[in-house]
Amino acid sequence: MKKGLFAIFLLLLSCYSTERNCLEFHQGTFDFETIVNGQLDTSRFVRNGTTEIEYYKAQVDTADIRWVNDCECILTKRNPTSNQDKRPIQIKILTTQKNTYTFEYSLVGDAKNKKRGTIKKIK
Repeated sequence: MKKGLFAIFLLLLSCYSTERNCLEFHQGTFDFETIVNGQLDTSRFVRNGTTEIEYYKAQVDTADIRWVNDCECILTKRNPTSNQDKRPIQIKILTTQKNTYTFEYSLVGDAKNKKRGTIKKIK
């Protein structure tokens, strides 16, 4: 009886597993929308697998990407302007859809302050 219930539990769990196609998001042009001071802001970035160039308002920022696995990476700014910018950001893709992914991010070593967002691939 216990084995049967366990098998049913595993079957149900496998039906709800989320397929992630993270490799499709290692390269391309992306938009990220977020609320800053009550206003919707959009950031655009171009990623080629190991480098990410972000365009936000009149600023351009470049970062190196080190992929830990297909769905997790560490982002390190090349030219940090503050101590906060010197700290790398850990990114984990949680779910993927056709042209979007939901992710979780935090400063490396600061897991209790994780935030979530959604990125849209435009190219």
